[in-house]
Amino acid sequence: MTEDDAVDDELLTIGSFAARARLSAKALRLYDRLGLLAPAHVDELSGYRYYRADQIERARLVALLRQLDMPLARVAEVVEAPDGAAAADRLAAYWADVEARVAGQRTLAEYLRGRLSGRSSEMNGKFVVETVDVPEQVLITETRHVLAGELPAWIGASLGRLEEAAKECGGIVAAPFVVYHAEVSMESDGPAESCVPVADEAAARAWVEKQNRARNTKVRVEAAQRLAYTRITKAQVAHPQILAAFEAVEEWIPEQGLWQAGPCREVYFADWDAAGAEDPVCDVAFPVR
Repeated sequence: MTEDDAVDDELLTIGSFAARARLSAKALRLYDRLGLLAPAHVDELSGYRYYRADQIERARLVALLRQLDMPLARVAEVVEAPDGAAAADRLAAYWADVEARVAGQRTLAEYLRGRLSGRSSEMNGKFVVETVDVPEQVLITETRHVLAGELPAWIGASLGRLEEAAKECGGIVAAPFVVYHAEVSMESDGPAESCVPVADEAAARAWVEKQNRARNTKVRVEAAQRLAYTRITKAQVAHPQILAAFEAVEEWIPEQGLWQAGPCREVYFADWDAAGAEDPVCDVAFPVR
């Protein structure tokens, strides 16, 4: 007797079940190994798998979800949902993530087409670049290795924590900013450093001493410096539009006989939540000499 032979009216062999579910036996073995669809019975001696007819719908659902390129962990969340409404909500949440990712990739493709076709200089010329002198600042900071996809949420959360902490450090005296000590992308995780300028260095150091070191908080005194910067809107902060702003400043610096004197940064001077898409919210900047 082989694994594909019939057994009884209650159970289906893997071959019969695969045919009715319109799947391959190989796919069913994979779903079993991944915990997505376990056989109703496995023969202890032969190891043959047997399924119930009422498992067909789940098998087809798993296969259809995989056609959406849904990761196995998300497939498990959908098929293990307590009811159909919950399963539909989980599918909707996944697909919203997919559409957001595709929209970002579409914008990135447009940006790359501009670069490859030689239009990047034309696009960069639309940014107005200036310099500003910044005095010495006492900073409370939080540093983290973070990938591009995690960056927006982390920036908001870390700056929120630091701005709250600034109440114990004499208050905020200048716009918060984020310094990129190395590239942050889908493959490179920085690190990035969120910074809030505060008034009282002694109070800031006392605050840091009380903190959970897991967040990598510290006090840093940043020397007076000159920044080359361009101002961008809330819509332009999104990746990859913000890359064009960084490139515009990078191109401008040597044209003015200057050179970069430190890592790039984003200075957030406006109320992000209250700002509209076309409102200026951020300066993209490089220290220069």
